[in-house]
Amino acid sequence: MFKLLNKCGGSGARLAEMTTLHGTVPTPIFLPVGSQATVRSLTTSDLDEIGVRMVLCNAYHLYLRPGIDVIKKAGGLHRFMRWGGPILTDSGGYQVFSLSSFRKLTDGGVVFRSHIDGSEHSITPESAVSMQEVLGADIIMALDVCPGSGDAREKQERAMESTFRWAKRCRSAHRDNGQHLFGIIQGGIYPELRRAAAEQITSLDFPGYAIGGLSLGEPKTQMWEMVETTVQYMPADRPRYLMGVGSPEDIVEGISRGIDIFDSALPTRVARNGALYTSEGRKNIRRSAYREDMEPVEAGCRCFACRNYSAAYLHHLFKCEELLAYRLATIHNLFFMQKLIEQARNAIAEGVFPEFKKGFLESYKTTDEERRIEQKMAALRGKKSGDFT
Repeated sequence: MFKLLNKCGGSGARLAEMTTLHGTVPTPIFLPVGSQATVRSLTTSDLDEIGVRMVLCNAYHLYLRPGIDVIKKAGGLHRFMRWGGPILTDSGGYQVFSLSSFRKLTDGGVVFRSHIDGSEHSITPESAVSMQEVLGADIIMALDVCPGSGDAREKQERAMESTFRWAKRCRSAHRDNGQHLFGIIQGGIYPELRRAAAEQITSLDFPGYAIGGLSLGEPKTQMWEMVETTVQYMPADRPRYLMGVGSPEDIVEGISRGIDIFDSALPTRVARNGALYTSEGRKNIRRSAYREDMEPVEAGCRCFACRNYSAAYLHHLFKCEELLAYRLATIHNLFFMQKLIEQARNAIAEGVFPEFKKGFLESYKTTDEERRIEQKMAALRGKKSGDFT
């Protein structure tokens, strides 16, 4: 499923192709998050025009609403949401452990209460695989235990061991139906646990591997240290997926460390709050400075919003809380992310990725680290109340 095409000297950046049931996609690749079988405010035609090649949906949320049986009756997730490209589904391990007001680990799996109505449910490794098989996603994820990055070592170690046991059961339950089942590596912020977890999970010979349990409020220096530690013990001939990481600067940093797949709700979430990506950093389109700005949000951007509307118009829409504001801002941010990924792939192909990275990070003004952590924790609190995309 994974064909390595080129590696860029001076960094870990690599160019590859990933073949799935619904097409071959280039990597590195960024997946917009459509937890409820939709990327908020957009149609799948919008995604096509933006250049999105693959999306992420969430089995936990689809299990609760509308129900796996409804999607099965529709002919699978692709037909249900009218998306012809590849889909990756998360098993819901993170949501079970972050959203629920009640959860209990058992030998069989996890018992939890729905964040919607408080009803009790149970998910096992076997049922997590079965649900995703019914959904028909191209890449499906093993059920894991995802503790907080700041949790004590003992809790991280228990989570790692449970994740390994569950991964073995997921591997045994998975049918050879063309879907690709990925294992997830945990271990928190402890290098020795990351190494042990990577060695455990890769011993099961999954077709791809994910790094989980990061970007949960820890400093970025610590996050990248864990990524670098983990990648050392991941096979070079399999795709590497860094879960839940997707700010522009993190995409570039992750690619330089050999990551192939990224996903995050960040670009769409901040878009709905009026934060628009540009080559120089975020613009807060709600600011009064844009009230009479008749230029597009970013000169030269070819997204639908910038081709057709001024910054002043988007400012007006946000101030009036018009629904079109969220659609146009989301289109712009996802277009920016796709363009960034495309530029990174071209730089790898041409052997100049280190220069590309340096140039991008010099011009892109990142969010202050303290402010970033505050925003991340606010987003996590929002997820606990059900605002997950």
